[in-house]
Amino acid sequence: MTPQSLLTLILLITIVSYGFDQFLEYLNLKARRKDIPDDIALFYDRDKYNRSLDYHRDRTKLGFLSSAYQILISISMLLLGGFGWLDSLLRASITNNIALALAFFAIILIVSDILSLPFQWYSTFVLEEKYEFNKTTVKTFIIDKLKGYALGGLVGGLMLSVLLYLIQQIGPPFWIWFGILAAVFILLVNMFYTSLILPLFNKLTPLPDGELKSAIEGFARKVNFPLDNVFVMDGSKRSKKANAFFSGIGKKKKIVLYDTLISNHSTEELVAVLAHEVGHFKKKHVITGYVLSVIQIFLTLYILSLMVFNPTLSLALGGSQQAIHLNLLAFGILYSPISGITGLGMTLYSRKNEFEADAFARESFSGQALARALKKLSVDSLSNLYPHPLYVFFHYSHPPLLERLKAIG
Repeated sequence: MTPQSLLTLILLITIVSYGFDQFLEYLNLKARRKDIPDDIALFYDRDKYNRSLDYHRDRTKLGFLSSAYQILISISMLLLGGFGWLDSLLRASITNNIALALAFFAIILIVSDILSLPFQWYSTFVLEEKYEFNKTTVKTFIIDKLKGYALGGLVGGLMLSVLLYLIQQIGPPFWIWFGILAAVFILLVNMFYTSLILPLFNKLTPLPDGELKSAIEGFARKVNFPLDNVFVMDGSKRSKKANAFFSGIGKKKKIVLYDTLISNHSTEELVAVLAHEVGHFKKKHVITGYVLSVIQIFLTLYILSLMVFNPTLSLALGGSQQAIHLNLLAFGILYSPISGITGLGMTLYSRKNEFEADAFARESFSGQALARALKKLSVDSLSNLYPHPLYVFFHYSHPPLLERLKAIG
C-alpha cells in the first residue's frame, strides 16, 4: 500500500471505531427506563432511581463531548502529519533511537493527558461532586497525576526501552523474547500489586480483630482458601463508591476491602462479597485469565513483528523516514479491530466468570446475603439497572444487576 492509502485506512478505522462507540453510548442512553417495577422499588427507591438516570445521562453527555474533542485532535494530527512533524523536531536534538522513541511517546502521552484535563477535572470536581460521590481533594488529584507520570515513565519507559532494544538487536524474532518478558512482568505485578504498587496511591491497614475478621478467616478455613492477610484500603480518600478484591498468585492471598464497603454493609454481606471473590480463585479464573492475556500478548507481538519494519507506516503518519516509534503508533491503530475482537472475547469470558463466582458464593455461603450486598452496591453507586443489551454485550465485564440476581435466585 502507498502511504496515502495506508493513511486513509488508518483514518477510516479511527472514524468507524469512534462512530460505533458513540452509537452504543446513544443506544444505552435511550434504553433508560423512567419507571421501575414494584419489586425493584423495594430496594431501589424511586427517587434515587431517578437520580441514577440523571447521573448516567450527565456522564454520557460528558463522554460525548470528550470523545468528540479527542477524535478531532486525532484526525487533525493524522491529516496534518503532526506525528511526523514531532518526530522530525525531536530528531534535530536526539540521535539515539531509543531515547528518541521515549521522548516521542512521553510528549504524546503527557500532552494528550493535559488536553483532556478539563474533562477529567469536570468529571471529578463537578459531576461526581454533584452526585455526592467525590471525596478527592485538589491536592490528591495533583499528587495522583504526578505519581502516575512517574510510575508510567519508570515502568512504561523501561518496557518500551527493552522492546526497542530487542527490535533493533535481533529483528523480527523479538516478539518471542519480549512476549516472555511481558508474561513474567504481568505475573510479578499480580504477585506484588498490593505490596508495591497500591501503597503508592492508597493507605492499606490490616483489618483489626473483631467480628468481621473472625468471620472472614472462618470462611477462608471452611473453603480452604489460602488467606495471608486482610487489608482495609482508604477508598473514601477519593470516592464514596465501594469495592473489594484479592491479590496474589500462589499459596498466599491478600484480601483488600474498601473502607466504604465496610461502612455500608453487614458482616454477612461482606463475607458474601468475599465469597464471590474466592469463587474466582476456586474456579481458576485468575490463572486462566492470565494465560489468555499472555496468549493475546504473543498474538499482538507476532503481528507487530510482521509490520514494525515497514517504512510505509512511518510515511503514512507524516514521517520523512522509517521510525520504529511511528510504526508502533500506526500499528496500534491498525490493530485495533483485532484487539476489539479479542477484547470482546475476554469480556464475554469475564461475564461467564462472574456468574460462576456468584454461584460459588451462593453454594458455599449465602445467596441471599450476596444478593443484598449487590443491591446495596448498585444503589449506592447509582448503577444503571436497564442497560441496552448491545452495550452490555460489548462493554460490560460484569453482568447487569438484574441478571445476576435472577441467576442467584
